[in-house]
Amino acid sequence: MQPYRLGFAVKVLGNGGIRTHDSRRWQSGPHLSRSLELLESVFDYLDEIDVRVYRMSSSTVPYGTHPDLPEFDYRRQIGACEAELDRLGEKARSLGLRLSTHPGQYTVLCSPDPEIARKARLDVEQDALLLDSLGVGPEGVVVIHVGGAYGDPAAALDRWARSFERLSDRAKQRVVVEHDERCFDVDDVLELHGRTGVKVVFDLHHHRCKPARGRTGVAEALEAALDTWPMGVRPKVHVSSPRTELRLVGGSPRPPLLDQHADFLSPWDLLALLDAANRPLDIVVEAKAKDLAVLWVRRALERIAPDVCLAEGNGGPA
Repeated sequence: MQPYRLGFAVKVLGNGGIRTHDSRRWQSGPHLSRSLELLESVFDYLDEIDVRVYRMSSSTVPYGTHPDLPEFDYRRQIGACEAELDRLGEKARSLGLRLSTHPGQYTVLCSPDPEIARKARLDVEQDALLLDSLGVGPEGVVVIHVGGAYGDPAAALDRWARSFERLSDRAKQRVVVEHDERCFDVDDVLELHGRTGVKVVFDLHHHRCKPARGRTGVAEALEAALDTWPMGVRPKVHVSSPRTELRLVGGSPRPPLLDQHADFLSPWDLLALLDAANRPLDIVVEAKAKDLAVLWVRRALERIAPDVCLAEGNGGPA
């Protein structure tokens, strides 16, 4: 199996819990400077547990693209923190951290509403500028989904491609697109790669929920996504397991929802991904238990696949 590194997204549950960004309400005057102070503690913890892949919050710049709060404009906040960004970026590089962001469900480049699409482009521009200001290399990406199909998937893909072309060159180089579990499969995002050159992030759980029409097998779909990444940049992928717990809704038992992420990652799901890979990977574990899930699946692999554990390759830059 290929060498790999594991990481997680945003929230830190271990070590008593560590705040990752300034989440105060606007009335309290939150600022990027405070987020950077918090991230320094997060980076120290990542080094302690030997995790080198980390997704930062897309709220690292508080209210940076809020249409009604221009005093929080992301360009102003980032410009005011130039020295702090330089210093934290140097620390990230010295620790071999691969950083990324993933704007949320309201960042929809393909929206038929021009104002929503414009705001989505601002979200992407903000995160791209943040990564640039940290001195992050080409491995640092801004992950986004296609968005809603709005009853016409082909038209939605057209709008996404047109919206992408309106981004700055900086943002275009940072953006990667991810398929989802309901609307757009791997073939759809590969079409966007063919039209725009955007890189593709493969997600194992999403592919299982919505297999690509032309690439139903994991290995074939994964290889096609990995081929969109340039030489010299280790591809990044996502992995998670579905929830299987009984739900109680209004006191009545209900079956689980297939689309939801489990608290922890099944080690066999991770092994299935690694078995399908034909090159080294950086893997974001999208589990509710965050860093605790990464630490647990490592221990699980020590039991069921110790030879794979030895190949993990944490501890160096991508």
